[in-house]
Amino acid sequence: MDLVKIAPNAKPPVVKIIDYGKYRYEQGRREKEAHKKQRTVEIKEVRLSPNIDTNDLNTKVSAARKFLSKGDRVKVTLHFRGREMAHVQNSKHILTEFAEAVADIAVVDKAPKMEGRSMTMVLSQKRQGAKS
Repeated sequence: MDLVKIAPNAKPPVVKIIDYGKYRYEQGRREKEAHKKQRTVEIKEVRLSPNIDTNDLNTKVSAARKFLSKGDRVKVTLHFRGREMAHVQNSKHILTEFAEAVADIAVVDKAPKMEGRSMTMVLSQKRQGAKS
């Protein structure tokens, strides 16, 4: 049996007389169990172009819905090439349409913003129980 500090920062410190090996083993098991239940959130990317057609946009929306339903965040990128850079403002509506199409299951984390030659927006799954 050993004298083990259970809560060293408490006033006064809490100590117990226990088997230290068993204490360390159980503490390790608790940490492993907590680590097992954690889930990493990935960011999936959906790339669009400014001259995308309605059906192509719907295909990309369904892919984004699949990612969102799995719990991942979705980065929607509208990439401009060459002369398309002259019509950036005319293409912003594509990202707003995309956001409206997935509005029932997703919220916009980062609003559409120009970064170099691409305009990006980040979507994440709506939280259950949150009032909208």
